[in-house]
Amino acid sequence: MAIVAAVAVPHPPLIVPAVGKGEEARISSTIDAYEAAARAVIDAKPDCIVVTSPHAPMFRDGFHVTTDARLEGSMARFRAPHEQIDAACDADFARAIVEKANAAGIAAVGSDRYRDDMDHGTYVPLYFVREAYHASAGDTIDDLPCPIVRIGLSGLSPQTHRELGHIISQTADELEKRVAFVASGDLSHKLLEEGPYGFAPEGPVFDEQIGEIFAAGELDRLFEFDEDFCEAAAECGLRSFQIMAGALDGLTVESHLLSNEGPFGVGYGVAIMDVKNPQEEAIRAQAGNEDESANATDNDVDSHIMLARLTVEHYVRTGRPPELPENVPQELLTRQAGVFVSLHEHGELRGCIGTIAATTPSIAQEILQNGVSACSRDPRFDPVRPDELDFLDYSVDVLGDAEPISSPAELDVKRYGVIVTKGWKRGLLLPNLDGVDTVAYQLEIAKRKAGISPHDDDVDLERFEVVRHTRGGQPRR
Repeated sequence: MAIVAAVAVPHPPLIVPAVGKGEEARISSTIDAYEAAARAVIDAKPDCIVVTSPHAPMFRDGFHVTTDARLEGSMARFRAPHEQIDAACDADFARAIVEKANAAGIAAVGSDRYRDDMDHGTYVPLYFVREAYHASAGDTIDDLPCPIVRIGLSGLSPQTHRELGHIISQTADELEKRVAFVASGDLSHKLLEEGPYGFAPEGPVFDEQIGEIFAAGELDRLFEFDEDFCEAAAECGLRSFQIMAGALDGLTVESHLLSNEGPFGVGYGVAIMDVKNPQEEAIRAQAGNEDESANATDNDVDSHIMLARLTVEHYVRTGRPPELPENVPQELLTRQAGVFVSLHEHGELRGCIGTIAATTPSIAQEILQNGVSACSRDPRFDPVRPDELDFLDYSVDVLGDAEPISSPAELDVKRYGVIVTKGWKRGLLLPNLDGVDTVAYQLEIAKRKAGISPHDDDVDLERFEVVRHTRGGQPRR
């Protein structure tokens, strides 16, 4: 089911009454908005709450994901030690995120590498969720309605934070989790001369722009900020919001800015991302169209392309992957292989995601998984929009087994794809690509994709063949 609700919220400790001791009344708009955001989380009936926090363990070159069974915390640092939360954690979900991130080349570590108590960037949102849960469920012994997963930020690029969001959403899909996403983060810390961090002219501008983004739902703009500008504004939560934006890519979302204030010199913004579920009538109508497509006997479109198109069109329109049609050929259900799904629009690449080796029980499921990723999670492109579907061309590459080779002389750019490996870095390039006419250029591109210098020849090489299925044509090697 993936992401069913998402909110962006601040984490001022004084907003918790035991800490604020009445001072929190000065941010009453933020409190009202926060309570509404917490109710949205509860109303979504999540199986898990993912919290991204700037104050969780943070690394320059990777992400911390808490994989402990429980995460405890208090407001002791803020002179309220009796204010405590003991949260159960979804350790299996957390470990799956770590595993999938590392497989995608994004460094992530769990609590076995670094353990820490609950930070206030996590505590404050969970305080409001707990209060909303108790208000809706009555007296209960549980602090929270479901387990949590806590994730820290990193010093990596904005697009890497977005890709981590894709991985969270994809993992939730695969585990069939209903996830509420809580992006914890204050805005600028430089709003007032008399504030704790002073004033910078970039501070109010940053807060205004974030407010505009959340009010308009233009989450792609979260990736357009200049790094020097953000540093001058002393922002806190941007990367947390970027992970959230990645998790929401491909979903139909209505964004609502509920409050944006900073009377203490630090910006507090609250926004709800209302994740829309399609109306049953629309789902039934679309399902009817897909059944018609799935049962088509047009010889110009083979079953691989038909399934890729069904997957992309269903996901773009509904935000969910489709069920496998009943008439999928047995060959696609009984064989396993790595698969790449590629999308082109007006002759230009629009998305391409694949797996070097099988990660699912069948080629059909591999096409479904990678078709969703190609249209919504390729970090090079924005998610495919419904108005683009009529203009897409599809290709599906089914990979043969990779075999080690000792020299580039054993490659042929038309026949063989190549995998280059150096340590943990690994890059793949498919065969027979437009513009790739020499082995040297094929290797250069594969190395660049792996983050390996094009001039580094101390790499391991593998080659593989593919069967390529294209729209309007027969499969070819």
